[in-house]
Amino acid sequence: MKHIIKTMVKLLSIFGFLLFFLGCGGETDPAKLFTIQLEGNKNKFQHNQKVGVAIGNKKNIEISEIQYSMDGQELVLTDGKLTLSSKTLGNKMLKAKLTVEGQPVELEKKIKLLSATAPEVYTYDIINTYPHDPKAYTQGLEFSNGILYESTGKKGASTIRKVNFETGEILQKIDLDKTVFGEGITLLNDKLYQLTWRSGLGYIYNPSNLEKIKNFSYGESREGWGLCNDGKQLYKSDGTEKIWFLEPSTLQEMGYIETVTNKSIFNMANELEYVDGKLYANVYQKESMMIIDAASGAIEGVINFGGLKNKVKKGPEWDEGNSVLNGVAYHKERETFFVTGKNWNKLFEVKIRKKN
Repeated sequence: MKHIIKTMVKLLSIFGFLLFFLGCGGETDPAKLFTIQLEGNKNKFQHNQKVGVAIGNKKNIEISEIQYSMDGQELVLTDGKLTLSSKTLGNKMLKAKLTVEGQPVELEKKIKLLSATAPEVYTYDIINTYPHDPKAYTQGLEFSNGILYESTGKKGASTIRKVNFETGEILQKIDLDKTVFGEGITLLNDKLYQLTWRSGLGYIYNPSNLEKIKNFSYGESREGWGLCNDGKQLYKSDGTEKIWFLEPSTLQEMGYIETVTNKSIFNMANELEYVDGKLYANVYQKESMMIIDAASGAIEGVINFGGLKNKVKKGPEWDEGNSVLNGVAYHKERETFFVTGKNWNKLFEVKIRKKN
């Protein structure tokens, strides 16, 4: 009997709540009577920025409580201002939960949360230059035990290979099916992972003999571009602003970060390499590379590789529009980066430093 009474009281409360709003101009959706209003009517803000906030209230209805949150974290309102903080940056949904007539009303507002600081500018010093197969349309590079693993693209020319980086000699090569376009690679837990561009699948190999173990499918990520790992999980770029986290045993997408500067969300991350909490990402079709904080997505630095392409001989495979910088591998023992490009005849060993 008590249960029935409680249910009836709850129904009467909701009914009274609806009658209250029907009396406010006939509007039955309470969320349409309220809006989140941000200072300057802006939708772009920097991380930890304090911004004035208010609730637009068309009918001056009494609100007894307001709570703001973002990414499931409550935001503290101090003197009418919110501090917009989050573990990750990019496209966000600011939420407000109101209590009106004892009932909850939830509001949402899309915003862009950007980096608090501008990227620093870096340059490079060439340490060594090595020969590189000019027929290789390079999509991915990675070192393991002194061997350079390389993935190449283009339909009908896509491969996975092991290379002696000092001589350029191809130690072993496997041709991919002619219908697929090879993309980024990474090695983790004695497995070699490779993406394909628009086929919606990747491959797992035994790195010792390049024997294919199995295929895997993508989840929500649009395409396959760059791939790297931090020793625990894989990072995958897909041609958008998102870099996805993949669980290495199931290849399930567990979430993502979005790459941002202090001014905008950026969507050009291509080949990837992970070093000490940072993602080094080739900028698609540009002679530059980004340094991205792997936790937040903030683009902390930009490496200008201008001039490197001029040191490469243009061979018969050269395509002026597509033979661009692509491919980055970190050599832990040497503490240097190795970079090349699509159909470049040289592989460069470089040290990266801040520009004076």
